[in-house]
Amino acid sequence: MDFSISERAQQLRSRAREFVRREVIPLEPRLSGSWKELEPALQQARAAAKSLGLWVPDLHMPLEEFAVLSEELGRSPLGHYCVNAQAPDIGNMELLELAGTDTQKERWLRPLRAGEIRSCFSMTEPERAGSNPTWMDTRAVLEGGEWTVDGHKWFTSAADGAAFAVVMAVTDPEAPPHLRASMIIVSCDTPGFERVRNIPVMGHAGEGWPTHAEIRYTRCRVPEENLLGGRGAGFALAQERLGPGRIHHCMRWIGICERAFEMMCRHAAERELAPGKPLATRQTVQQWIADSRAGIDAARLMVLHAAWKMGRVGQREARVEISTIKFFVANVLQEVLDRAVQVHGALGVTDDTPLAFWYRHERAARIYDGPDEVHRAVVARRVLRGFGVEIE
Repeated sequence: MDFSISERAQQLRSRAREFVRREVIPLEPRLSGSWKELEPALQQARAAAKSLGLWVPDLHMPLEEFAVLSEELGRSPLGHYCVNAQAPDIGNMELLELAGTDTQKERWLRPLRAGEIRSCFSMTEPERAGSNPTWMDTRAVLEGGEWTVDGHKWFTSAADGAAFAVVMAVTDPEAPPHLRASMIIVSCDTPGFERVRNIPVMGHAGEGWPTHAEIRYTRCRVPEENLLGGRGAGFALAQERLGPGRIHHCMRWIGICERAFEMMCRHAAERELAPGKPLATRQTVQQWIADSRAGIDAARLMVLHAAWKMGRVGQREARVEISTIKFFVANVLQEVLDRAVQVHGALGVTDDTPLAFWYRHERAARIYDGPDEVHRAVVARRVLRGFGVEIE
């Protein structure tokens, strides 16, 4: 069994690590400020990423190679943004690349890839369980060559400042559940598109930040050609989007884990409880370090295997592996962050390190892209099927 990484991936990984260390991590103390004030420095970092060949990396490399790169970018909360590989833009780029018409690619994909605009993804609804993408109230009706979209969405990621939304809406309510919805591109300056608010997440909802928003669509009329993919293809496209997205997220989480692990070890080695007695001499801290190292290494191997399998047999055949990494890595992330915060003591809950930022924002890892419980059920059903048990 060959666990080697391609020479190109090794070179990109080294380049990305140095880029994050030199260009991105120095910007982290400004995370608690305004996006507007941070934007000029971010644009300088993005220019550096372009010059290094790191711009929009996953659209032109195998998934397992991007997974290696994504870990390095994940070492900073700003890493993926600085190379234009942040959610939800990267997922929307993949959707447009996969299912967009030439006109859609020219109008939306080209400037999105160039970093000239941002986008958002609008699927989850306050009134419906987000874990069931076949059950939603938002409707789109075709009238006189235009789609009229009406509905209520929330956790529409990065809506503040976005140029367009990819909206999941029911277009054929009488069709089978997996064929009822479609994806439609809605420009955010369309009359009837209302960003109600940025949703506070663990106390943070800064204006201008690409955070999560509540959106109302009230008779939003867009051209018929704004339909993305085929009519009724919304669920299938969502699955195409979410599969690679879970690889992206998991490797980003591992990057966070590695950075938090390094911080935990360094602080344990340097912080003295008494002269000559650093935290690292305490057995409990040693156990946290050992358990974290084992968990991170196991998570990485699982994700790289899932990416490898997806690249060879497709997403459908790798769905057990995809579900497994989603809940396993999300829990490793939470455990490592919690230990790192604890080792840092009161410092760990301040904004003097990125630990508190991650602790706030990454608790949602066990919820978005399907809650852990749903992914565990998927894995259990597939395993039990091999023993003759069919579970609906």
